[in-house]
Amino acid sequence: MAHTVFVLNGPNLNLLGKREPHIYGAETLADIEVACRRHAAGLGLALDFRQSNHEGVLIDWIHEAREKAGGIVVNPGAYTHTSIAIHDALKAFSGPIVEVHLSNIHQREPFRHTSYVSLVAKGVIAGLGSHGYVLALEAMARLLAAPV
Repeated sequence: MAHTVFVLNGPNLNLLGKREPHIYGAETLADIEVACRRHAAGLGLALDFRQSNHEGVLIDWIHEAREKAGGIVVNPGAYTHTSIAIHDALKAFSGPIVEVHLSNIHQREPFRHTSYVSLVAKGVIAGLGSHGYVLALEAMARLLAAPV
């Protein structure tokens, strides 16, 4: 039976390919989803890939993952640096969490250097563009296969 992984994307990620391509690249979120689905299939993972610009919706999805997912890959966008509520929701999730960022948040503005999500994530992948999602899925497959 395949493990289901929720891939949750936060605000403005629906604008990938249009918004600051010099930082975030030319690929769209739909392009990233296609690559993730292809890679996940090879890893034996089922994906539930979502994006919202609304903090409460992301929190509801994290709560839903408690019942439906083995792990969460999350790119919370700007909520990474501001949302204690998302941190708290993720903290209540019992499976592994991998945080992903297209850009290297540590090379950017100082306010982006703090991540509330990193405090509850098993691992963080930042600065590798869309390939970071593929790497996050590889890490998730290993984490889900590891003995408890």
